[in-house]
Amino acid sequence: MPLQMNRDVFITCAVTGAGDTTGRSAHVPITPQQIADSAIDAAKAGAAVVHCHVREPETGAASRRLELYREVTDRIRSAEVDVVLNLTAGMGGDLVFGGVEAPFPLNEKATDMAGATERVAHVAQCLPEICTLDCGTMNFNLGDYVMTNTPSMLREMARQMTALGVRPEIEAFDTGHLWFAKQLAEEGLIEDPVLIQLCMGIPWGAPDDLNTYLAMVNNVPAGWTFSAFSIGRNAMAYPAAAVLAGGNVRVGLEDNLYVGKGQLATNAQLVEKAANVVTHMGARIIGPAEVRAKLKLVKR
Repeated sequence: MPLQMNRDVFITCAVTGAGDTTGRSAHVPITPQQIADSAIDAAKAGAAVVHCHVREPETGAASRRLELYREVTDRIRSAEVDVVLNLTAGMGGDLVFGGVEAPFPLNEKATDMAGATERVAHVAQCLPEICTLDCGTMNFNLGDYVMTNTPSMLREMARQMTALGVRPEIEAFDTGHLWFAKQLAEEGLIEDPVLIQLCMGIPWGAPDDLNTYLAMVNNVPAGWTFSAFSIGRNAMAYPAAAVLAGGNVRVGLEDNLYVGKGQLATNAQLVEKAANVVTHMGARIIGPAEVRAKLKLVKR
């Protein structure tokens, strides 16, 4: 697709994630109330979309419990501020092998594999406007963990999301994931307007150097809407890169804990800083109503 600066930009805030970050910053929300409150603060700071995982309230560990998603959803929807709700559907694809000399049996404590219907159950119950679809399998970070999403699994999850009237956000960690997204669209399993999130710099997917980033952008078909982000120290440089290449912005404590060197951030602070970058580039921040119109979302 041609590279042309986006002049009407929406910001997504990835509120908490599933990673082991709660011990590194007291700002990472854990309980449903904390997650919802942080999402609402991010919306007030300029985020049109909030992307939410849930965690076990007692431990901070990643969770798939329906009642936690339900509480987060209800709290956000009952708030005084309008925002587009995006729930993860990436959980339930965690495969952890036993070790390099004995991969089987699997590490049962760390492995969490679920069927398509179970992985989408909270989406069916909460009916967010958007939910994520991690569009491929990849070696993820360290050790023996594989993020597992087979073609058959992705087809069925996409079919169920589309049937529910929920817009899938394709999470692309490498160019092959975009290739498969095109296949899903060709098969009619995801519908226009297609929404893509380019996930850069996450080991061991696509690195976040500009050459690789532009290769990802150039694999996004014309007419599709994309956002892009990176993690860690390059996270706050990526809003500019995303907008210059024609995309939208994602920031949040799922991806990065710092607003500056040595300065732990809140989600609202990350959104405010990203919004400042976007507006100083001469672009306009759009709100949830315009995002719904652009992506043909159903407000619940």
